[in-house]
Amino acid sequence: MLELKEIHTYYGLSHVIQGVSLTVEEGEIITLIGRNGAGKTTTLKSIIGLTPPRAGTVTFRGEDITHLPTHLIAQRGIAFVPEERRVIPNLSVAENLKIGMLKNRDKSKNSKLLERTFSYFPRLQERLTQRGGSLSGGEQQMLTMARGLVSNPAIMLIDEPTEGLMPLLVNQIAIILKEMNKDGVTILLVEQNVEMALSISTRGYVIDQGVIQFEGQAKELQQNREIQQRYLGV
Repeated sequence: MLELKEIHTYYGLSHVIQGVSLTVEEGEIITLIGRNGAGKTTTLKSIIGLTPPRAGTVTFRGEDITHLPTHLIAQRGIAFVPEERRVIPNLSVAENLKIGMLKNRDKSKNSKLLERTFSYFPRLQERLTQRGGSLSGGEQQMLTMARGLVSNPAIMLIDEPTEGLMPLLVNQIAIILKEMNKDGVTILLVEQNVEMALSISTRGYVIDQGVIQFEGQAKELQQNREIQQRYLGV
């Protein structure tokens, strides 16, 4: 479904991503893990076109999307959920969700998309008229994920969804991600909570200093203490 082949991405003169290759098959949850500054977020931004690779290719469903603008990549069915919880603070929950549906060509599906989304995030349905900026941190994270989900993506790139959340909410997010995946959403997940991420994933990649150092089944990574200690500080 999604393939990165030897991509190289820069910030100015800084060579951040150095030959990263990875694949995500339809129906998988793939986790990309590594220390802070390892290149995880930049990898996601390389896929969605926010920091396009200078070399290598990004292919989605057989199409080279490496140099497409971000809005066209999103139209192909790729949703990006950023780490920063970028809700629009002065707009209501309902208005934030409407923005997520703007690109949907078949507007007749929007009501069903909202219904599906509220099945994962019932709390948002209770707060439709509330301003995004007045939500709690956990609720803002849910709104950011929901806004990506109502765009009806084939795959979601989700960056640090549990950052700063208390353990009860971390478990809740993990359950929601599994439910979304069970219902047909493929997920590429970046996450600092290694234990949680691997517990819900099919496979995992470990990145360090912009280079993939290890790839394998999630269970294999869970049991590999050497890799965890060397590259993850676990």
